[in-house]
Amino acid sequence: MLFIAGSVNLLNTIFARYFPRILTRAALCSLAIVYASILPHTAMAEPIKITLAAEDGWPPFADEFGSGISHNLIQHAFKQVNVEVSTIVVPYTRGLIMTERGTVDGVFNVTKEQSTQARFIFGKEPLFTVNASFFFANTQTVTAKSKWQLPLGSVVGIIDGYEYGDELLQLIDQRQLKIVKVNSQRQLINLLLVNRIDSAIMYDMVADVYIEQMGVEQDIVAKFMNHTSEIFVAFSKHNPQATELSLLLDKGLQQLKQQGHYQQLLVPLDL
Repeated sequence: MLFIAGSVNLLNTIFARYFPRILTRAALCSLAIVYASILPHTAMAEPIKITLAAEDGWPPFADEFGSGISHNLIQHAFKQVNVEVSTIVVPYTRGLIMTERGTVDGVFNVTKEQSTQARFIFGKEPLFTVNASFFFANTQTVTAKSKWQLPLGSVVGIIDGYEYGDELLQLIDQRQLKIVKVNSQRQLINLLLVNRIDSAIMYDMVADVYIEQMGVEQDIVAKFMNHTSEIFVAFSKHNPQATELSLLLDKGLQQLKQQGHYQQLLVPLDL
């Protein structure tokens, strides 16, 4: 409407000078609308184009095929604010390094905690919240009711490069835990099955996918929570638009919630 009003003023000036008695104001408005409708598409704002690194092994949020809840949610949120997203599917730790070096504009899915806030730019709106638990083999006798009651010297498996909450270092020190780092969820589950580790910290929804795929639902169980994580897109500090992009993503997520679409996008695509 602002454009049409401006067009009317411009046409008023032109026709008042050259055709003062020919056209009425109503006719001028009609001409302005026609003028606006025939503008070339290049006059419209071009979308901002960004490239994000996406993890290849965290279903149902992000898998090796470049699909999952996170992909779907991020695409829809950025579309709300005229940002066009391309993704590169890589291992999680590589995505973090690429973002830290500025090779890509950002990476998902990153927990916003002390260690990551020092390295990246974050918005205020998380993509979603997830729980991570201590998983045990059913053959293991577990008397602990919480992570702070784990037997001293317990051997705990984690994924190398993942974030497990700000309390993990304190927990390791207090319970004198021995940490075994591996590269995949399948490795963690296999180590549990053969009693090479006492427990493994895994994100619940992700663990459920792999436990079902491996057919070991009766053999592995979650006993108690490790932490709850808010999951974000982490933007590169090398990108001068990083703060702006984080604000745009916040806005896109807020709009999805206002429209009632957000919860629908949290449903796994294969359900």
